[in-house]
Amino acid sequence: MQTENRTLLAATHLSQLLDFVTGIGGLIVPLVLWLTQRDKVVDMDENGKAIINFRISMFLYVLLCVPLILVFGLGLLGFLVLGVLYFIFPIVNAIKASKGEAPHYPMSIKFV
Repeated sequence: MQTENRTLLAATHLSQLLDFVTGIGGLIVPLVLWLTQRDKVVDMDENGKAIINFRISMFLYVLLCVPLILVFGLGLLGFLVLGVLYFIFPIVNAIKASKGEAPHYPMSIKFV
């Protein structure tokens, strides 16, 4: 039986911000929450997949920015833009999850 826990969904989105503190916790914590709670919490599977897809997509975009540094410094601009998006989207989607809305991460590629 699944229960509705919007607070946990919002916390799962916000846990991505752990990267700013720990470096890698922003991937591990949401992944563990998704894997352990996807059958127990309503909409956790949908939210967890959106988070993991966003995280993988952001990693790929960061990798693309590295060689772009050599092209007129475009990679540095890319890092700046990705950093802002990386900070804003988890907060926006945490607010959406607390209201019961579906998550949406723009620029996210579906892997999972």
